Amino acid sequence: MTRRTAVRRLIGVALAAAVVPAAALVGRAFREPHDDMRDASGEDFEETYRGRHIRGTRGQVSMMSAHLGRKSGRKSGQRSGRWDVTVDGRPLHLMRRADGSFLSMVDHYQSYPTPLAATRGAVDELGDQMLRRPAR
Repeated sequence: MTRRTAVRRLIGVALAAAVVPAAALVGRAFREPHDDMRDASGEDFEETYRGRHIRGTRGQVSMMSAHLGRKSGRKSGQRSGRWDVTVDGRPLHLMRRADGSFLSMVDHYQSYPTPLAATRGAVDELGDQMLRRPAR
């Protein structure tokens, strides 16, 4: 191998090392749309993400209370800080962290700025698996 060939290969490797992280950032930008913040104001969301129907509403009662048929002590029209989120009609439990971010029971190692972003992250982690229905 000549010196010229070695230098060309070295430049190729250096260029690849510089391009790969940039390409990963571009791919991430397409994976996580910037409209994730649209629900930060507390608006409900409903969309199809990666073939899954996701829906989130700020509930008047918790999903578990509604599932068990319990009544809330709240007056009608009063919303709680709790989000009721479903993926393909099955409940997804979200938790709010002390810093205001959200995490899901599916992807509990990653924090997300909004419930929509946390739901999308859970769908990404689920792949083609389904959430379980709540136990009765």
